[in-house]
Amino acid sequence: MKLIIGNKNYSSWSLRGWLACKQAGLSFEEILVPLFGEDWDALKKGEGDLTPSSGKVPVLWDGDDDAGAVVWDSLAILEYLADKVGRDRFWPKDDAARAMARAMVAEMHSSYLSLRRECPMNIRVRHENVKISEATRQDVVRILGLWAEARARFGSGGPFLFGTFGAADIFYAPVVSRFITYGFGVPGFAESYMQAVWTHDWLQQWVAAAEDEQWVIEQYESVPTS
Repeated sequence: MKLIIGNKNYSSWSLRGWLACKQAGLSFEEILVPLFGEDWDALKKGEGDLTPSSGKVPVLWDGDDDAGAVVWDSLAILEYLADKVGRDRFWPKDDAARAMARAMVAEMHSSYLSLRRECPMNIRVRHENVKISEATRQDVVRILGLWAEARARFGSGGPFLFGTFGAADIFYAPVVSRFITYGFGVPGFAESYMQAVWTHDWLQQWVAAAEDEQWVIEQYESVPTS
């Protein structure tokens, strides 16, 4: 298998796909394509690894011939891998917990547009005096509420949203990064959860690689401040 990803400093969707591959426990080759680099337009339009996704990352290729599978979109990648290795590796066994985890992942996948636009993922920096819109504040409040409910109802088995590390943590990992980067004040339970995610070995591997990258995408470097 090979996973095509974008810059580790900026690409939140790539982080999700990469964490899903790590969680699956399968061997995979990681291929990084710098977003908006000199060859970006050609890579999107040409015949190559990004063709199936119309130039979006991540893309997972499984197999070397026409009979192999290609999966794009981070949620589809996670589900494909769950089918290969067993769904219990990603999703809670309890029906009620699994139902909430699926709903939270789906909401993360399709929502929080204001947070995404105003606070793009940028692992290397720490912003101060960030001024966010009311829409972004509502996104943050909603996320913290979901985290609180998941931890209270289903988190007794460990420090993650549903106890053990799984699909919900994979999908909210870039949000953890944003909350840290932009200096959002959060309740104690959320701080503890964020520390569990941030100090996870896989996250630390990703963060170290992101900090070593030399690429800079200016549109993701500035934020509104008070």
